[in-house]
Amino acid sequence: MTTTDTPRAGTREWCALAALCLAVLLVTIDATVLALAIPSLSADLDPTGTQVLWIGDVYSFVLAGLLVPMGALGDRIGRKRLLLIGAAAFGVASALSAYAPTAELLILARLLLGVAGATIMPSTLSLIRTLFDDARQRTTAIGIWSATSTAGAVLGPILGGFLLEHFWWGSVFLVNVPVVAAFLLVAPRLLPEVRAGSTGRFDMLGAALALVGIVTVVFGIKELAGGGSPWIAAGAVALGAAVLVAFVRRQRR
Repeated sequence: MTTTDTPRAGTREWCALAALCLAVLLVTIDATVLALAIPSLSADLDPTGTQVLWIGDVYSFVLAGLLVPMGALGDRIGRKRLLLIGAAAFGVASALSAYAPTAELLILARLLLGVAGATIMPSTLSLIRTLFDDARQRTTAIGIWSATSTAGAVLGPILGGFLLEHFWWGSVFLVNVPVVAAFLLVAPRLLPEVRAGSTGRFDMLGAALALVGIVTVVFGIKELAGGGSPWIAAGAVALGAAVLVAFVRRQRR
């Protein structure tokens, strides 16, 4: 009987994991880094109550809504390529957020950050599965990835508080830029390109349904929380729920 040993990861693969975890750390930090910046941000941009809610939450909701579609897109165009595009977009959106002159533009920049973050999360996890063939090493790598993701959410307010003691509110976004630049320098040399063996057309309609459904539901909740019309809020939530049901049915085909 002939047995073939599963190849074990070496230094290059573990360095690649460190780069992937760095990207994930940025994504999860940005979900909570604004917690202490809202007062100074509000004094500068004078947003309405509803806009404050959108500034705080639009990133996370767009990120969650696009995780599945972006994972499918990575299978089609290449996970490394999507990751590098997403990381570059994350850096640009971070700079736009830091220097946004109005609340509306900050919301838009945060939305773009969410889109970019949604390309990073599934791409990093897929690449880990490719880098580590050995089951035990793969489990360890995924555990490190998960711990890094959790740590980012915890570190967000701490990092935000430190930066706000020394700089203006935009620094909580601007700090991402040099980290993204460093990632873009090392990642192309460390990461392999991976595509799914067989892919169909990218489900653009499915991606649109997921995003529209989540954003519409969130709009309804924000409208109600901000003291808006309960009828508009209820209608938005009902419409968003219907769109999400359509998305789920489409995915089950």
